[in-house]
Amino acid sequence: MTRFPLTWLYAPGDRPHVVAKALTSGADIVIVDLEDAVAPDRKDYARSATADLLSEPDHPVPVHVRVNALDTQAAAKDLEALATRPGLSGIRLPKVRSADQIVRLAETTPPSAGGAPPLHALLESALGIERAYAIASAHPSLRGIALGEADLRADLGIRGDAGLDWSRSRVVVAARAAGLPPPPQTVHPDIRDLEGLAATCAHGRALGFLGRAAIHPRQLPVIEQAYLPTEEELEQAETIIKAAATNQGAQALPDGSFIDAAVVATAQRTLSLVRRG
Repeated sequence: MTRFPLTWLYAPGDRPHVVAKALTSGADIVIVDLEDAVAPDRKDYARSATADLLSEPDHPVPVHVRVNALDTQAAAKDLEALATRPGLSGIRLPKVRSADQIVRLAETTPPSAGGAPPLHALLESALGIERAYAIASAHPSLRGIALGEADLRADLGIRGDAGLDWSRSRVVVAARAAGLPPPPQTVHPDIRDLEGLAATCAHGRALGFLGRAAIHPRQLPVIEQAYLPTEEELEQAETIIKAAATNQGAQALPDGSFIDAAVVATAQRTLSLVRRG
């Protein structure tokens, strides 16, 4: 059964002890960050420490690396040092602005013994959002897209949160149109504001996101709880699946709700999330 990752935990690449804790934190995926979380004078050390980590193929959970911005020399060094490491499960590409960037990177990055590393594009500018579908469908090596809301907020001059909803929906639609998984939400920057985290997760779920990136382990259970189906949703999904097993056509349930193939597909995904572990 497909396992849907719900939690993606960032850890700074220049702090190996933090990365080690992240690997056993309960996150579904750990993202070692070489970009924003690392000061310029620590980039070389972060790259070297991450290369050492990824020299080992086995980790408790998949390890992705967010490299530096693609138009920098640091990004080229990151890719050269890390792309063929056996412990690398994915490369996250910040500030992607065009499909050409994805194609060029996919075709020039040397594959490891297990093949080319999966790529994940972060859209963090107005131009990236405008080109969301072209980026999402640029190359088979691209396995996911997501928003980088802090940079996008600055680029658009948005002060409130509601102004980002159009961009959020654009990314969700582009991902699905390109046959990619639903994108995870971006990070909630206040690690003490768990109520706010839960509320914005509920909003993100309503928009079509699936899971969320985090910057602290205390955020993980809140994200998971927000994205796992409720008891009511689970009961409804089981009812729909049972009804569809006896009658594969469109039908009305005893409570008056109408089900068809699309409703059944949603119910199947609900059950998959419950059984993801």
